[in-house]
Amino acid sequence: MLTHCNRFCLLLLVLAGLQSCVASKSGWTPSRLYPKEELQKDYQVFRSVLEESHPGLYWYTPKDSMNYYFDWGYRQLNDSMTEPQFRSVLSYVIAKVKCGHTSTRYSRKFLHYLDTARLPQFPISIKVLENDTVVLNNFIQRSNLKLTRGTILTSLNGAPIKQIVDSLVTHIPQDGNNTSYLMQTISNRGAFGGWLRLVAGYAPSYEVGYLDSLGKEQKTVFNLVEPPKKDSGRKTILPQLKEKLRQREQRANELDRARSLQIDTALSTGYMTVNTFNNGYRLKSFFRSAFKELRRNKVKHLVIDIRSNGGGNVAHSTYLTKKIRSTPFKLADSLYAVSRKSRFGNYVRFNGVTGIFMRFITRKKADGFYHFGYFERKEFKPARKDLFKGQVYLLTGPNSFSAAAIFALTVKGQSNVTLIGEETGGGAYGNSAWFIPDVRLPETGIRFRLPKFRLVINKEAVKDGRGVLPDVEVKSTRQSIIENRDLKVEAVRSLIIQKR
Repeated sequence: MLTHCNRFCLLLLVLAGLQSCVASKSGWTPSRLYPKEELQKDYQVFRSVLEESHPGLYWYTPKDSMNYYFDWGYRQLNDSMTEPQFRSVLSYVIAKVKCGHTSTRYSRKFLHYLDTARLPQFPISIKVLENDTVVLNNFIQRSNLKLTRGTILTSLNGAPIKQIVDSLVTHIPQDGNNTSYLMQTISNRGAFGGWLRLVAGYAPSYEVGYLDSLGKEQKTVFNLVEPPKKDSGRKTILPQLKEKLRQREQRANELDRARSLQIDTALSTGYMTVNTFNNGYRLKSFFRSAFKELRRNKVKHLVIDIRSNGGGNVAHSTYLTKKIRSTPFKLADSLYAVSRKSRFGNYVRFNGVTGIFMRFITRKKADGFYHFGYFERKEFKPARKDLFKGQVYLLTGPNSFSAAAIFALTVKGQSNVTLIGEETGGGAYGNSAWFIPDVRLPETGIRFRLPKFRLVINKEAVKDGRGVLPDVEVKSTRQSIIENRDLKVEAVRSLIIQKR
């Protein structure tokens, strides 16, 4: 595991500028060192809440192993720490739960500081492939780093790049034993730099090793770069009118990025992108109008892209499932909590309301757990109107998580449905989620997510910690990254042409 770097603390202090000066008047600075007694108090709350209320604490990690990691984390608190240093310890321990819905967040003060301080940024995004780690984007052009897309990386500050990646992902929570999710998460835009800052702290400069066009190892040095400046253009004559138009346009673009449908009449194919199942995107009305449009155009093939869908409200994913699935289905063989509310109620958000709410929706059974019986009994039926009966091609990937993975699993195996792409990040056997309050630690204000329910989707399945596997596996290659090609879409198009 990478060692913590005190230089990051000094960097934060120097870069804070006016923000730090203002913050110090209220007794808080981003470089504040918390005494070990305060850290230990927070850690005891952290461990106790998880042991009391997390429904999947020992689902993939045995209790004796989890106790080992809890004890390891406490032993690290032998001196004062900054908030990032303490959060790094917490993130390492909480990742051992192997629950993708259980993660840490900075305190509100520190998060506000990061949002406003305009700190220097790490200029590289990477892509971890099966055998190589390559440059995905050198996304800040003001950097003196000129490595092109697809360049193979070999080292960073003298350490093998694989060793660094393997160290960083030990802090990332995942469902079960899903390593593809870890490799994708560290490959998401800006994620490598973000996890590097949390775990090791930024250095003023970096030496990166890479392979040149002849396959020979070269090295170059680059610095962190300043974030882009905000636009300070001239004000319009009618600022209020322009602002209203801008807000409408932004909202339309936001909805279009969340979900969209295009129809290729030549191939009789609809291309539907669903990047979220969260509330606030008018998903139900979108699905209703989209499937009506597919029926009107007599579309025979439907591509549904959920590669970037991190989940959300299961009601939305269920509504979409009903438009695809031709037979009745259930979402859960079991869905239960281990407690209704926490005795650490001062730190758990909505704790009192949660207790009242769960009294109405759960019943304690002989196994001692509080079961959400509605979903354990409920059988959903296919849509009576606009049920799609053509060929469905579902694009999946490691970023397909939570409700998106449930959707993929529920339609998988139907004769007219083909899953194309990569293993989903969300677990195929089940997950711990559904209702997820934040827990705020009393001294540092660091927060972590606490799922209240454990879901087993299909008790007959093997609990191997894997995601939903595709029927046709298609992965990115170094060459496809260099050429900026989408191999999964190409594979779908090829299958549709073959069907015709």
